[in-house]
Amino acid sequence: MNVQTIHTGETTRGQSERRIRGRILEAIFERRLPPGEKLTEDRLGELFGVSRTVVRQALARLAQDGIVEQRPNRGAYVAAPSRAEARHVLAARAVVEPEVASAAACGCDRHGLERLHRHIAQENEVRVAEDRAALVRLTGEFHVVLAEVAGNPVFVRLLTELQALSSLSILLYARGERAACPPDEHGAIVDAIGRGDAEEAARLMRAHIAHVAADMDVSDPAERPEGLAQVLGVTPRRRPPR
Repeated sequence: MNVQTIHTGETTRGQSERRIRGRILEAIFERRLPPGEKLTEDRLGELFGVSRTVVRQALARLAQDGIVEQRPNRGAYVAAPSRAEARHVLAARAVVEPEVASAAACGCDRHGLERLHRHIAQENEVRVAEDRAALVRLTGEFHVVLAEVAGNPVFVRLLTELQALSSLSILLYARGERAACPPDEHGAIVDAIGRGDAEEAARLMRAHIAHVAADMDVSDPAERPEGLAQVLGVTPRRRPPR
């Protein structure tokens, strides 16, 4: 086997791995893949027409990002963030995303701004069409697109991970039925970016993340019940003699 053949094989495997990761992330963004769902290597290999080795590499990468949990002798599962982990995700977003919005306002060119406006138009279209799955995906992807427009690949990788974990956290801890970002807030952020107003873009993003957090119940229960009797609210009674 020559060097070119080796390189082609590695490229093909890399593309397949990225495709698997991308489809899993998309399913999480659309809330079609719930927390705790098992991801079977054999089944994924069959679906994507690849070896278990390629699937294993894709799952390992997702596990590094905290999106998949690999359990010894049990396989891979979609992560189910605890309330504490959900709070950490929200805290990280509150720090990072205003900076992303500010950076976009400072460095976004005409093409980037057009891309953001197209994305907002797509969000509005699926909102009118009441396509809930597409709306959830697009409103989550907006934050990744914003990082791409800001031109910082580190922000892109970080926001991809944070958005996936946010989607899983919302599935577990959302207070109501609303699963997408509040309407109009993305548009207001893009308008501030278009004006080059970095301070306002950051302020709006900070408020936006606060609204997302307010729609989630990530506080720890006041007191954990002790034993089955307390959980069921009954007083243990002696068994009658046999």
